Amino acid sequence: MLYLGCHLSSTGGFEKMVDTAVSIGANTFQFFTRNPRGSRAKAPDPEDAARAMAKMRELSFGPVVAHGSYTMNLCTKEPEARAFAAQVLKEDLDRLRLLPGALYNFHPGSHVGQGTEAGCAMIAEALNGAMAPDLPVTVLLETMAGKGSEIGGTFGELRQILERVELSEKMGVCLDTCHVFDGGYDIVDRLDQVLEEFDRVLGLGRLRALHINDSKNPLGSRKDRHERIGQGFLGTQAILRIVDHPALCGLPMILETPNDLPGYAGEIRLLRREKY
Repeated sequence: MLYLGCHLSSTGGFEKMVDTAVSIGANTFQFFTRNPRGSRAKAPDPEDAARAMAKMRELSFGPVVAHGSYTMNLCTKEPEARAFAAQVLKEDLDRLRLLPGALYNFHPGSHVGQGTEAGCAMIAEALNGAMAPDLPVTVLLETMAGKGSEIGGTFGELRQILERVELSEKMGVCLDTCHVFDGGYDIVDRLDQVLEEFDRVLGLGRLRALHINDSKNPLGSRKDRHERIGQGFLGTQAILRIVDHPALCGLPMILETPNDLPGYAGEIRLLRREKY
């Protein structure tokens, strides 16, 4: 099964997102758990969540992806800000108990001069404080482009975090095609080799979702600038090879391209080989 979707506004609730996804030909979707540039979060409606879950089961949706706030830096230098980010993480995971089986994805963070090892340890510490054995969702670390002091630009950095997490079985990885390409992993001409390296370092069983994006910048640029499918340096054919790869099919694939809903609908048709 090919599970394709895009990032949707959570305004209006979970059931509305399901209906919007269906209207553009999607069978999964992603949403922010709170303001992506702030800390505010609207309390979820349990009845709305129950209706959304029933619809998704009826329509054979793939797992949906909740995305943490961009400002949630679990390894920032300031202790008070770091504690606040850890509290945001815990609150997000507690809210997602209404969507069992969902995936919670977040950017690992930036160590801001403290060093990668210290940053990874801080991120793992926050995860250990926020996760519980009965947590019904899987927490994903996102692959990053490696700009500045950003953690997650290499598979090895993600491994450093995962090795420190106590409930390791509840952890996974979301591979962002723009990020890994900008980070220096050649998924255009060496896709199989990159996946072999991922398997060697992290294990393909850890890969639970993908962000499908083209890139405005060339291989290894470390810029993190998403582009529409076929309009960047990855190109349509490389992205189709990723979508079709036997090691990746069956995973939820989320478009984060600079688009509106009709644009996302067109990209979903393109990736499904339907008339664009």
